Amino acid sequence: MRFNRAIDEIQVLSFDLDDTLYNNHPVIAAAVQAMNDYVNALAPWRAQGPQFWLTCRQQVALQQPELTHDVTRWRQIALRYGLQQAGFSASDINLHAEAAYLAFATARSQIVVDASILTLLARLRKRFRLIAITNGNVEVNRFNLAGQFEYVLMAGRDGRAKPHADLFDAACQQCAVAPHQLLHIGDSLDTDVQGANLAGCRSVWLNNQDTSYRYLGLADLEISDIHALSVLAD
Repeated sequence: MRFNRAIDEIQVLSFDLDDTLYNNHPVIAAAVQAMNDYVNALAPWRAQGPQFWLTCRQQVALQQPELTHDVTRWRQIALRYGLQQAGFSASDINLHAEAAYLAFATARSQIVVDASILTLLARLRKRFRLIAITNGNVEVNRFNLAGQFEYVLMAGRDGRAKPHADLFDAACQQCAVAPHQLLHIGDSLDTDVQGANLAGCRSVWLNNQDTSYRYLGLADLEISDIHALSVLAD
């Protein structure tokens, strides 16, 4: 654990979800596979080639760049775009877009958070209010993080994605605290730490991903294991 700046007056802990409280890599891989299995079973889609889905996502992002802040709508609209390009009728577009996204969302929620994480959250909750701030689209009510957070703020639905300050500003407003009273914990320097710092909040970098980041700023606190946060509960 490394303190880069003193943290005090903290009232609210906000957690990133994916790759902070659980390993999201196999989860998202399985969800994408479930969606691809569905659409690739459709001959007109399959005939477009193996890069078709990537092309659809890129094309939709070029046409509607604001969708990159809302990964759910981006995926849904890209599915509809692809089905349209593949020549499906309007009724079949509706049918297959909903079914393909349902396959994705169902697999996306096949998460079991380790019991030790739930114990840590329970300890922290005795001293702090707990919320979640995520750029992702996981539905916490569908697995064992249900009921763990006072609020879950999601990019798209609640504002632009981190590192924009929208979600942090909304969190401070909903919790009725000043920015320096909110401490955000996340695995990404580029989104979590940079976003919290830009919003005037405090930040914790969970440095446990083999990832290169562009952001050169410092988190207030750096840890390599989420359980190091137990010191805050003492």
